[in-house]
Amino acid sequence: MIEDLDFRYNLELNFKISELLIFIMSKKQIYLDYAGTTPMDPRVERVVLKHLRESWGNASSVHEIGRQARKVIEDSRKTVAKVLGVKSEEIIFTGSGTESANLAIFGVARAYKKYGKHIITSKFEHPAVLRACQYLEQNEGFKVSHLDVSKNGIINPESVRRALRPDTILVSIMYANNEIGTIQPIAAISKILKDFRDSRRLQVTGYRLQMYEKALLFHTDACQAAGALNLNINQLGVDLMTLNGSKIYGPKGTGCLYVRRNIELAPQIVGGSQERGLRAGTENPALIAGFTEALKIVDKNRAKENARLTELRDYMIGQILKTIPGGCLNGDAIKRLPNNINISFKDTDGEMLMLAFDQKGIQVSTGSACTSTSTEPSHVLKAIGLSDELAKGNIRITLGRQTKKKDIDYVLKTLVSLVKKLRK
Repeated sequence: MIEDLDFRYNLELNFKISELLIFIMSKKQIYLDYAGTTPMDPRVERVVLKHLRESWGNASSVHEIGRQARKVIEDSRKTVAKVLGVKSEEIIFTGSGTESANLAIFGVARAYKKYGKHIITSKFEHPAVLRACQYLEQNEGFKVSHLDVSKNGIINPESVRRALRPDTILVSIMYANNEIGTIQPIAAISKILKDFRDSRRLQVTGYRLQMYEKALLFHTDACQAAGALNLNINQLGVDLMTLNGSKIYGPKGTGCLYVRRNIELAPQIVGGSQERGLRAGTENPALIAGFTEALKIVDKNRAKENARLTELRDYMIGQILKTIPGGCLNGDAIKRLPNNINISFKDTDGEMLMLAFDQKGIQVSTGSACTSTSTEPSHVLKAIGLSDELAKGNIRITLGRQTKKKDIDYVLKTLVSLVKKLRK
């Protein structure tokens, strides 16, 4: 009797589990959070798996297995350098975009503090930059100027000029914003910094001349820009650039920092002499090769994919603003990444909307994944002047390789229904 009951219980349980699995597998899934992270490109995955099998040696070892691993890393360094138009020795591989940005901010601040302790950044940078600057200000005596941002999410290069001081050693402005996708005038800011350096050289000699020639460096966080914008360093004019793999269909836990030749950096991870002594720890050839392959692919396909995504983006923005009253686009309509749609709705809670979308198999976000646990309104939206109500009624939709027009139409239909329901 007991055995019979156990059999019936297990049978019913297995049946319910099977039903649940069928429901989950049949549920429509539309991923629209590519700014949060991207799935790994199958071509990248093959490269990673190949080198996990074949290039597992320690690249610091001098025997054949170690030399093989070292060759993978150095070949990758050359490929990344070619994409950026720089020398291979100017590329430092890191474990993430955050680590890259931290190495740039802390590395410059601590190496150049004898020349000055003033840093300029903006109010809507990624937390990897903002919190690094905050730490330096609170714990190491640095002064940080946070530049205002226009209502359309663009930094005025003249505000950089006005913020410059004799003791300014670093400016860090992101290339494209991770929440509202607005593209910043990096080349124009670079020109202002070059003019400022040149004018200072004419006024001083001796030690102070050496100071002005070495100090005042320009860093840009280009994690969201990779694959969508031009990364040529000579055209941008930056001294340091941060990239990562998780935004370009590469493996997570990968990134790099471009460092212009002759720039000094204080290492943040000490130990061995890897990465010119700037990033100690045994390198992972497979992940480095995967990051490199991903960067190469997105840069090659940039123009074609940009055109496709821009068309989908503009169609979706137009339909949202046309069909849902009380919606507003955050950030400039033109000077924005091809895949970014950031909308605020009056009388709507963005987090509830995001969760309701998830129940329908649609993945969006309410801003940066790095601050998703915070209950405060987005610092980016506050920086462009949004009220708390609109900032909290915000969703970020970011398109990617798998996004099709039929997906957009399905999401639009669902969005109209959900907003109406939430407002009730």
